[in-house]
Amino acid sequence: MLQDVGSNIATPLSSAREAHRKRTSFSEKPVLELEQWIDSYSEQLPPLRAFILPSGGRSSAALHFSRAVCRRAERCVVPLVQAGEADPNVAKYLNRLSDYLFVLARYAAMKEGKEEKIYIKPDP
Repeated sequence: MLQDVGSNIATPLSSAREAHRKRTSFSEKPVLELEQWIDSYSEQLPPLRAFILPSGGRSSAALHFSRAVCRRAERCVVPLVQAGEADPNVAKYLNRLSDYLFVLARYAAMKEGKEEKIYIKPDP
């Protein structure tokens, strides 16, 4: 799916030929699929009541790191979508992917019996 994201980004909508735009189009289907996965895993987790710091063991930490990389990619893609050069579903996909990675990080911590670290704001 990330290859399809990259193909869409690499094919500016304003200058690409119709055949290229059609071949690199990005549908809403993968976004909806991620939303289903998010819901499925979220149902198995305790409710989120506080901000969680990247923690929860190796698997969880790797997923939190992946989420941060995904958010960075999303921030780079948003201006392309706003300029009409990339499909809006690409930005939606990256947004939902980062949310999915967050839920998976929480799920991994739970499955591995690792504690998630809750952020506590220090007193001034």
